[in-house]
Amino acid sequence: MNAPVLSHSRCGDCPIRHRAVCARCNADELEELDAIKYYRTYEAGQPIIWSGDVMNFVGSVVSGIASLTQTMEDGRTQMVGLLLPSDFVGRPGREGAAYDVAATTDVVMCCFRKKPFEELMERTPHIAHRLLEMTLDELDAAREWMLVLGRKTAREKIASLLAIIARRDATLTPGGATNRMVFDLPLTREAMADYLGLTLETVSRQISALKRDGVIELEGKRHVTVPDMRRLMEEAGDDSDGGFLG
Repeated sequence: MNAPVLSHSRCGDCPIRHRAVCARCNADELEELDAIKYYRTYEAGQPIIWSGDVMNFVGSVVSGIASLTQTMEDGRTQMVGLLLPSDFVGRPGREGAAYDVAATTDVVMCCFRKKPFEELMERTPHIAHRLLEMTLDELDAAREWMLVLGRKTAREKIASLLAIIARRDATLTPGGATNRMVFDLPLTREAMADYLGLTLETVSRQISALKRDGVIELEGKRHVTVPDMRRLMEEAGDDSDGGFLG
């Protein structure tokens, strides 16, 4: 595991500040968080935590994407979730990690020493309340994702994943969501195939079809433009007001 990265960034300047667990903290509380935090970076493919390991930190993804993976008794693995910027890693009050967490892309995490963070939660109810909100949002997203993996077609799965990433990206950029969205796809097609339970050939074919039909525009393999988010949501099988991560 990489050594902590020294940083002089303060919580008030953080790009995920308005969505993270500290979203409702006042200046004094941010000072307390500053005192117990450190930054850590992980290269794509590097493990962040193994299932069952004792976690001495909790934290938020600042940039990049990480995967949650569960290993079955026969050794097979299943990716069960993605952690996007502002998502929380670790569970206060729980000693061990429930899943393997690995960096899918290069990841920067803002980590808090676990014990001091738990003590701060006890003194600061709105931090605990914000974490509860985020946990419930995560539960809703997991339930929606069960629908994606279990009932949707390959085309709908690809459109759903693109919509999730586009809408989350919009929450972290000035101006927020619009009907025309532009973002860089942080996942390789191999990672998309693994997460969606599809073959690489199917992912490539469906992305090409969405491009051919004008649902998306591609510059290279990663720079995506969605001319009409309403149409992408329809392709995903969701209405424009619904979806996973609104």
